[in-house]
Amino acid sequence: MRIHNLYVDAQGETHFRDIEVKWTKEGPGGKMSDTLKATGIIFRQTPGTYDYEWHPAPRRQYIINLDAGVSIQASDGETRIIGAGEVILVEDTHGKGHFSKAINGQLRHSIFVPIE
Repeated sequence: MRIHNLYVDAQGETHFRDIEVKWTKEGPGGKMSDTLKATGIIFRQTPGTYDYEWHPAPRRQYIINLDAGVSIQASDGETRIIGAGEVILVEDTHGKGHFSKAINGQLRHSIFVPIE
């Protein structure tokens, strides 16, 4: 299982990389990872007009898109579409940040899981 990761380097530039979930347990219900620490859960509804110019993430957090995707551009120029059902770990809490916007005017529901 792939998780998108948006991180910042020592020069303040943001980049994407992929993280693979490590399966540590397996049973009749399937595979599971270790338990990861989180500090809460935030439900969010984002309008189809969402167009948020350059900004750093407010905290380290996982974002899980439920029913629509989002376009995110890193400051190094790479743009990814994080689709419905996909997960991104945003860690660019300083530096140049990222640009995010709605796709095709779609309303999006997502879950934010802060990890600090």
